[in-house]
Amino acid sequence: MKNSALLIIDMQLGNFTGSDPIFKGEELLDSVRKILQIFRSFGVPIIYIQNMGTKGDPDEPGTQGWQIHPAISPLDNEITIQKTSPDSFNKTDLRKKLNSLNILHLYIVGLQTEYCIDTTVRQAYSYDYEVTLIEDAHSTWDSHGLKATQIIDYHNSVLGSWFAEKKKFNEIEL
Repeated sequence: MKNSALLIIDMQLGNFTGSDPIFKGEELLDSVRKILQIFRSFGVPIIYIQNMGTKGDPDEPGTQGWQIHPAISPLDNEITIQKTSPDSFNKTDLRKKLNSLNILHLYIVGLQTEYCIDTTVRQAYSYDYEVTLIEDAHSTWDSHGLKATQIIDYHNSVLGSWFAEKKKFNEIEL
């Protein structure tokens, strides 16, 4: 786990509440909570990525929905980086933070599979990070005629065939 970090992307309260919560949100929270316990116990840096939605979005800055879900809240020594696009590196200091911590390997979990997870995994790969996508710790909504499970499975297949190693959360060895 030396030189590794855990990226938790867009796990904000507004994505888990309301009339259209994220697919299998409670299961996702449970998985991420367990992953956090493991990574924290080994002293692995934890970096939260927090989306800055626009006015009226469930993750509009300053609203309750914008907050990181309380079930997985950051500790005082953990980093939170705010972003305005699906790419966690775009116009943020993520890469600078990772470099300052000498991070070479990223474990990635969170939301939304086909946008922020996909884009961040590909960008991390392009920046020469070793990437592990925790395949059962990211989610999305049904969209474009596809069920959330289809979107998740497809992205696990594509990302895991070139851009990242895929692992289930119970297969992680630190």
